[in-house]
Amino acid sequence: MASLENLLLPGQKDHLFLPNNTLPPTETNVISLLSLKGKTAIVTGGGAGIGYAIVEAFAEAGANVALWYMSNKEAVTKAAKISRTYGVTCKAYKVTITDEKSVAEAIDEVVSDLNGRLDIFVANAGIAWVNGRTVDMDMESFQNIFSINFMSAVFAAKAAGKHFERQKKEGTDINGVKLRNFHSGSFIVNSSISHARQLMPHASTPYNVTKAALTHFAKCLAVEWVQFARVNSVSPGYVSTEMLDNVPQVIRGPWKARTPLG
Repeated sequence: MASLENLLLPGQKDHLFLPNNTLPPTETNVISLLSLKGKTAIVTGGGAGIGYAIVEAFAEAGANVALWYMSNKEAVTKAAKISRTYGVTCKAYKVTITDEKSVAEAIDEVVSDLNGRLDIFVANAGIAWVNGRTVDMDMESFQNIFSINFMSAVFAAKAAGKHFERQKKEGTDINGVKLRNFHSGSFIVNSSISHARQLMPHASTPYNVTKAALTHFAKCLAVEWVQFARVNSVSPGYVSTEMLDNVPQVIRGPWKARTPLG
């Protein structure tokens, strides 16, 4: 019986999705299994809200963290505070996440600054939709939210994936030093419950579409990257962060009413 590889068109062999039989960890201590000591993580939109909580959690677990921001004036101060509090390196980087070249260069800079390796990338940055119904929207606003919420994650995946793949293949950092405690890369996208439903009572179709794109992007990427990285999406519900400060009560009230835990 012909192998599956023989059925591929010329030039397609390297693109075959082969399963990866991941071995269980040899460590049995739960705390050790959850430790991120010595690892490098990047979090976009890390200056506030969910992103900042992720940065702080990674630092507490021992990771060196790059806190990416676009305009948050407190990002540098917050990164310094995390470094002092948890005894790790936490550095703020101002990155134009909607520009592919800027994202790739920033990832390379972080890897160079933080131990010559990349273990985790969290595509968390995003903005809300405040421009009303689809029939009334201007296309510039739609393109902007799609660029920030979705394309920024695509740019990040393209650049981060190259580091994950090289590290898995070569087993070394960028300086040629053997990597310790690296099994595969981890790419995480922060999606939303809106990826699968229309939120009420406000009009948010463009936002929902970006989150649906993120979720399916993660699903497909998880298969494509199975040999060298894990890909996961997280879909939070309503979370009380700075992003909600300007949301009127007429909208927040129904949100709370639909949340069982209040």
